[in-house]
Amino acid sequence: MILIFGGAYQGKLAYAMERFALTEEQVYRCSAEDIGIPCDKRVIYGLDQWILALVRADADIVEQAGQFMKAKEDTIVICNDISCGVVPIDDTLRKWREETGRVLAILSQRSEEVIRLFCGLPSQIK
Repeated sequence: MILIFGGAYQGKLAYAMERFALTEEQVYRCSAEDIGIPCDKRVIYGLDQWILALVRADADIVEQAGQFMKAKEDTIVICNDISCGVVPIDDTLRKWREETGRVLAILSQRSEEVIRLFCGLPSQIK
């Protein structure tokens, strides 16, 4: 697994598309309303939105992340880093932020590569 993370609008998907010569058909765009992720896509984009859908569904996020990692070992995962800024007052959004951090920590430990994008510039973390 390859994990690419960074702030919103930093060029994460464009970087992945260019570096790995991907097509749009290989990308699954996560939705905050859908907890299912198809197995036939090479790129999972917007993992933070999938985590928000899990939080809203009151799912066991660590368990779901474990199942996700088993099924997606050869996948490029792209996630917004939502850990900076003001902590949300809303309980759901605060839990989303916390769970996204937990999932990123788990994924980064198990990924072959971890890349952080900031201002369109990649930094190899692992």
